[in-house]
Amino acid sequence: MSTTTPARAPHGGARTGRGPSRRRAATGLFTPRHLAAALPEAFRKLDPRSMARSPVMFVVWAGAVLSTVLTLGDPGDRFGWTISAWLWLTVLFANLAEAVAEGRGKAQADTLRRARTDTVARRLLDDGREEHVPGTGLRIGDLVVCEAGDVVPGDGDVVEGVASVDESAITGESAPVIRESGGDRSAVTGGTRVLTDRIVVRITTKPGETFIDRMIGLVEGADRQKTPNEIALNILLASLTIVFLLACATLPVFADHAGARLDMVVLVALLVCLIPTTIGALLPAIGIAGMDRLVQRNVLAVSGRAVEAAGDVSTLLLDKTGTITLGNRQAAEFVPVPGVTEAELADAAQLSSLADGTPEGRSVVVLAEERYGLRERPGGEPAGAEWVAFTAQTRMSGVDVGGRRIRKGAAGSVVAWVRERGGTVPADADRITEGVSAAGGTPLLVAVEDADGPRVLGVVHLKDVVKDGMPERFAELRRMGIRTVMVTGDNPLTARAIAEEAGVDDVLAEATPEDKLALIKREQAGGRLVAMTGDGTNDAPALAQADVGVAMNTGTSAAKEAGTMVDLDSDPTKLIEIIEIGKQLLITRGALTTFSLANDVAKYFAIIPALFAAVYPGLDKLNIMRLSSPDSAILSAVVFNALVIVALVPLSLKGVTYRPVSADRLLRRNLTVYGLGGLVAPFAGIKIIDLVVSALPGIG
Repeated sequence: MSTTTPARAPHGGARTGRGPSRRRAATGLFTPRHLAAALPEAFRKLDPRSMARSPVMFVVWAGAVLSTVLTLGDPGDRFGWTISAWLWLTVLFANLAEAVAEGRGKAQADTLRRARTDTVARRLLDDGREEHVPGTGLRIGDLVVCEAGDVVPGDGDVVEGVASVDESAITGESAPVIRESGGDRSAVTGGTRVLTDRIVVRITTKPGETFIDRMIGLVEGADRQKTPNEIALNILLASLTIVFLLACATLPVFADHAGARLDMVVLVALLVCLIPTTIGALLPAIGIAGMDRLVQRNVLAVSGRAVEAAGDVSTLLLDKTGTITLGNRQAAEFVPVPGVTEAELADAAQLSSLADGTPEGRSVVVLAEERYGLRERPGGEPAGAEWVAFTAQTRMSGVDVGGRRIRKGAAGSVVAWVRERGGTVPADADRITEGVSAAGGTPLLVAVEDADGPRVLGVVHLKDVVKDGMPERFAELRRMGIRTVMVTGDNPLTARAIAEEAGVDDVLAEATPEDKLALIKREQAGGRLVAMTGDGTNDAPALAQADVGVAMNTGTSAAKEAGTMVDLDSDPTKLIEIIEIGKQLLITRGALTTFSLANDVAKYFAIIPALFAAVYPGLDKLNIMRLSSPDSAILSAVVFNALVIVALVPLSLKGVTYRPVSADRLLRRNLTVYGLGGLVAPFAGIKIIDLVVSALPGIG
């Protein structure tokens, strides 16, 4: 896999993907503005066809309808009207949670729609002529011409030319990027604007199926499919609902046998309180919010299944260049031969690098300045200096100035240059060079010819610099139980040195596309889920095979089609954040499910003793809250059942705070915080509401 850092246009900075993502993430989660915008949609979702998608909330909706119809027969029944009103509020609050989550995605979709403009495409004919056609009239395989100022009419690959492209409408980044034919940065997206030059694009998608179209559908939630875990949880909730429905259906029989009477409205309220309404109401919002958290970080997931799979990943494949390391070799130290000082070597190395515009050359200048206090010469170029440019043939560069000739380059080339001038190379130079190579670095030999003759001064140690914080992040992944594998085309010696410094668990050196695919299959055969990043056509097979394949937006169309996610910022390290988001989604769903089920247990002990204590005096011992009356008990439980949904909406949207801990510790935290909290909260909440309800005329 090639380096995935986006190419920069002139005067443009490389993207990091952090700025816009943070700006979007900083918006409020549950503000009055969001509520006002989502309220109409919440009422529209009261349609029974919409409610039927959630079995639990459909039962609540049916109960609200039934209680309303029954209360219509007795217009003076204040208790019945109050129960009916709070049942409708329960349904409305559940719809509101989903509507707020969807609303945040629709705001992003509106921005994307503004980027999707109706364009006129310049389609290239077989005879070389151009014809103007609507962008909607393009078909897969058509060639279109785009010049400075043109909007790209559809998704495709550059097959001719190179141009600077503004992708801010999609990524939020103002810095333009380079798109060119014949490489891994050939993909262009419909709706982006060409800033300079001329390119020919081969269309790869049908109208209405472009990248922006798919993004709009996904961020709105229209294309969100339920994940396997979500489907399984829905089945569990439906099963519990059926069990409690049957249990409530038998209660009138027991009540009649005991000489008591249970009103149908009371039975409906009791059923709603006992079924898992809390998690049933919040489950859609949790899933939508998980997708939204990815969008906030400029990541497009093909489906919710991909987000969930990210939370279960156990093996992570990361490219070395641009992901673990900065992507450019940097000068790390100056190692002089005996008889030469470090300052003398640094001065010569810096002088020979002043006109070197490569990242390696600039790093030599910076290192000499920072470590030895050597400043760049005024103007950057000493007077009378004659620069020797680097060529593939000589494999070295340098400068002739002030009666000195300085050369810097590959060890073999510099040694040959010294010997051609009658100089000798000390054995220490060979030893230092071999030591740098053995450590996985690249040695640059520095030599000078002056009044003392030609001689070697020492070695500049170039190395792939591991990004700041990477060892700590890999340690976090290890605590999460995730095995990290560095994939690189470097030789095993260099790869092993970088792997040890970065702290990855394993390394695949001299990797070919076939090697990556084979590694993924071996991991999956062992029952592990695998995630990887890629950007090139040669990465497409491995991206398709991986459980979570994150394609870079700068990559080819083949890579983006093969992956399950696309990173609009083309930041390979974001894969670590994606896994954290996936785990946060699973943790949030598990935590709120635990809280909801614990709630139901507590509500059972709050309501049943109050209802039957008069008939079965022994149950009064379980009425530990000493609720005022059966009517007050049931109404207090219904009110609490509705309010707890509203209270948990911000948590379902924001997500439970994720910490990289083991599964055992995570389970203990869930049981302690959300399990115990779910048991205690209803007792306290229902008692407080009971004190208020009991004072109301006609109810208490």
